[in-house]
Parts: sequence; C-alpha cells; structure tokens
Amino acid sequence: MEPVLEMWTPDGFDLWPVAEIEPFSFLSLTGELSPAEVGAVVMRVADYNDVDSDDGHAPLTGNTIGSFLHGLLTPEDDIVAPGGLRVIDTSTGVTFQPGCCDGLESWRDWHRFVDDGNPLGFGHDPVSPVAERFGGMVRLTVNADQSDSPVITLSVAELRQLLAGVERDLLDFLALAADWTSGHLPDHRALVTAALARVLDLPAPAVSPES
Repeated sequence: MEPVLEMWTPDGFDLWPVAEIEPFSFLSLTGELSPAEVGAVVMRVADYNDVDSDDGHAPLTGNTIGSFLHGLLTPEDDIVAPGGLRVIDTSTGVTFQPGCCDGLESWRDWHRFVDDGNPLGFGHDPVSPVAERFGGMVRLTVNADQSDSPVITLSVAELRQLLAGVERDLLDFLALAADWTSGHLPDHRALVTAALARVLDLPAPAVSPES
C-alpha cells in the first residue's frame, strides 16, 4: 500500500525544476523522491487547487511564484490532492488503484473503514473501486461494476500494518518537501510546508519563518 498522487504538468511551467512524469500516471510519495519529483508534486497540488469558479481548474498565467501558489496558500475550500492509496498484491499482480472520487487528502478514511466496517467507495462507472470488510477480513474490489473484477483479500491486521507504513511514507515525504522548499521557495517555505501538511492530514514539521 502506497500513497500516490495523480500527476499532470501545465504546458510551459518554468517556475522551478519539475520531473518529466507521464500525464495522469501515479507518483508514489516517499522520502526517496528526487528534488525534481518533489517539485512536480508541489506544482501539481498548487495547480490543482487553483480553481476558477466558472472554468474549473485553470493554471494562472502570471509568471510569479506567489501568483501560482495562491490557490494552495489561500484556498477558499479545503486543499485537495488527486490520488489516494494504491494497493498492489505482489503474489497475483492485481493492483487496486484510487478512483475518480478519491483524494489523497482523505487517506485517513481508510482508518475509519477499518474501525466501523462500512464499505468505502472510491469512484463510479466506468471504474468503481470498493473496499469491504467481512469480520476480520477485507476485500478490495478493483471494479465493482464488473462481476468478474479482480480482488485483493487481506486481514484487518494486515491492513492496519499497511496504513502505518503509509503514514511513515507521508511523514518522510513531508520532511523531504520541507527541505525542498528551503532551497526552491525560501520566501514561502513555512506556508507551503504547512499547506502540504494540511492536505496530507499530518502535523507540520518545524520550519523557520521567512525572513
């Protein structure tokens, strides 16, 4: 199980270095990302939260870092991040992907699912990933709209361990991102780090205030 962000880079983005990542693929967030990959993550979350009420998500055309980060640092609504938690069964090769109604900002919903046992849906037609609990076991259905959909089964205890690993990955990524902001966004490092902590539902690491 790994926390992943769905990636996309606006054309002509040049405010800081970003990695070349296939559009709409998933990038796993860990403490092992390169500086360019961290830059791509910050870019993606900032761009995704730059919401125009009439046109949806639309990247700002201003050429300043402050204007590009506006939606991330001064959101009208909660900050969101496309993606979620991806589960791979290494014994069968089955992969449970985040759905269209999922978001990395809601990853702690998995904990509530483990505790209360209510089914957890992540999307709708044409792909509807669903997590269900049956006593001490969990079934992850890749696409509930298909009667023969691949599934992953694991115990509740195993899922709790996987979620603990997800939290470690996110904490490692957040620490890495905090270091990245010091070198690439020194005038916004505390605010950007705090914003990333909010979207990941984690405590913000200590960052010295901007001078």
